[in-house]
Amino acid sequence: MSGWLPKSPKARRRLTLLAAIAPVLALAVGLTLWGLSDSISFFYTPSQADAAKPPAGRTVQLGGLVEAGSVVKHPDGRVEFTVRDSLAADRIVFQGDLPDLFREGQGIVATGAYREDGVFQAKQVLAKHDERYMPREVSKALKEQGEWRGDGEKPSYDAPRKSPVT
Repeated sequence: MSGWLPKSPKARRRLTLLAAIAPVLALAVGLTLWGLSDSISFFYTPSQADAAKPPAGRTVQLGGLVEAGSVVKHPDGRVEFTVRDSLAADRIVFQGDLPDLFREGQGIVATGAYREDGVFQAKQVLAKHDERYMPREVSKALKEQGEWRGDGEKPSYDAPRKSPVT
């Protein structure tokens, strides 16, 4: 017998049982983590997404305010709009029916992925459910950027832009 094995038959059985269970348990944990890796979704505002540069095809959540005048509805059911924060804006394309509460100036969260061309292809769009609610991630990010408008005041980037004098 080997010198490193315990002398007690009971202890040897426990060690053998542990040696058999440990790899199976490790494999189960590894497969679970691998399977869940596709369901993890990161939340970004447009400026955070610009900084993080998530790879094309990775599922993420993009949130912000729908820019006034940016919503374009196509006859085939495709909708294009821009979501922005104080520093950046991202174009979103969505195929399907938008929530009833979706409108310009509204806080939304879109789940989807960036395409190779940099446009965000949304699979799902969520809008606030009453007049005072905004998704927590969106309100937190807007507060951090100093763009929170809890009283309904319009953000400064919604103001008409002056054209440069030529």
